[in-house]
Amino acid sequence: MLEGLIDTHCHLDFPIFDSDRFEIMCACQDHDIQTIIIPSVCRKDWQKILSLSKQHPMLYPALGLHPCFTDQHHKNDLQQLNQMCANTPSLIAIGEIGLDYWHKNSDKKIQNEYFSEQLDIACHAHLPVLIHARKSHHDVLNALRARPSLNGGIIHAYSGSYEQAKEYLKLGFKLGFGGAFTYPKATRLRALISRLPIEAWVLETDAPDMTPIKHYGEKNSPQYLNEIAHEFTMLYDNTLDDKIIITQLNYNTCEVFPFL
Repeated sequence: MLEGLIDTHCHLDFPIFDSDRFEIMCACQDHDIQTIIIPSVCRKDWQKILSLSKQHPMLYPALGLHPCFTDQHHKNDLQQLNQMCANTPSLIAIGEIGLDYWHKNSDKKIQNEYFSEQLDIACHAHLPVLIHARKSHHDVLNALRARPSLNGGIIHAYSGSYEQAKEYLKLGFKLGFGGAFTYPKATRLRALISRLPIEAWVLETDAPDMTPIKHYGEKNSPQYLNEIAHEFTMLYDNTLDDKIIITQLNYNTCEVFPFL
């Protein structure tokens, strides 16, 4: 099992990192961050993510079509994704996929079509999924329940209720703990940590978004994962040795991604 921290969700391929990506990865290694999983948002990102993962052993690729970018997706992207799954042994997951109903004008029908087909692709490829779910947990849960052959995955940047969290856990999913949990005003989210078993959680940054509170206003970076991990240990049980907690979080991640 990996001993360093694992960032299960980081958009290190985004152009905002083009000027300092290598320096950031060096800083991550200095902070004992050993593995970074990079999910895609559009088909145009796939080759860059695959290229980065080939160049840097600490990076692992996930390919998918994000629900907030349906205006950039095309139906043949799904066929291409299916082919990529068959021809890309290094692929670690399908993602970032899901449903986002935050905006009133969200096209729920199109989002659900892309989400449904990508879940089917994941089932066929026996790959886990990285799911974006915002104001949509009811529909996401129904879609997952309809596919008992799914190979699990992570509900990225978890924002649902305690009851919904328990339903995800029943389906074999883990919940992403990231920067949003570091804000004291996020009382409902923070209360979930001690209410749910430690086996429920994995760590993430979602960089360059969801910056932890100590870096509010800055570009988020995977090198801040150790600060997010420290916040988790404090919220979960500050009487336990941090290494014990981190080891369990790594184990949780490896349950989702046995390839690690």
